[in-house]
Amino acid sequence: MSIQALEKLLAKGSDNPLLRFGLGKGYLDLGEHARAAEHLRRCVELDPDYSAAWKLLGKALQGAGDPAGARQAWQQGIAVALARGDKQAEKEMTVFLKRLEKATG
Repeated sequence: MSIQALEKLLAKGSDNPLLRFGLGKGYLDLGEHARAAEHLRRCVELDPDYSAAWKLLGKALQGAGDPAGARQAWQQGIAVALARGDKQAEKEMTVFLKRLEKATG
């Protein structure tokens, strides 16, 4: 589904984690990091246990020039992934966090 179609759903009053995740991923894929972060933040507000959303939120914030926000998102996401047994998301966010720490010192 296109970003335009997802935005129309949102404008009609539909708001749920999956819709926000789709918008966040779509904007992230377009390189619109700030818009992606906006939708992904709302996604994790609606569903704090959505580990994939925490992962993408960290990427969006890093791309938007907010390494502290990215660090916080990935730390929260790792905690969520650990609690849910989501090993793959945990591993990916751990790698992203280590790379960020190395880059920012």
